Amino acid sequence: MKQLKKDLKAVAKDLKKLTQKTLKMFKQFEKLEKPHAARKPKAKAVKKVTAKKPTRVSASESVLAIIKRSRKGVDKATLVNKTGFKDSNIRTILYRLSKQRKIKGVGRGLYSKA
Repeated sequence: MKQLKKDLKAVAKDLKKLTQKTLKMFKQFEKLEKPHAARKPKAKAVKKVTAKKPTRVSASESVLAIIKRSRKGVDKATLVNKTGFKDSNIRTILYRLSKQRKIKGVGRGLYSKA
C-alpha cells in the first residue's frame, strides 16, 4: 500500500510538470502565430491595384436594354418584375424614352425598340 501511494505521488508530480510544459508550449505557439496574422505586406514589394468602380447604368438605360432584347415587345408588368422599379417609375421612363424616339408602342401596353 505504501508503494502504491508513492507511485501515485510520482505520477501526480509528473502530470504537474507535463501540464506546465504544455502551457509553456502553448504560449510560445500563440506568440509565433500572432505576428504572422498582424503582418502587412510591404508597400514597395506589392503594387497597389485599384479596383475599377462599376459604371452606373441609369434606369432608362436598363429599361431600354430589356426592351431591345425582346423581339415581340415588353409590357410594363414585365419591366417592373425585371428591374424592380415601381410602376410609376416605369411609366415615367417609358414616356421619356418614347419622347426621345428610342422606343415605340406596338400594341396596348407593349413597347419595342424604335
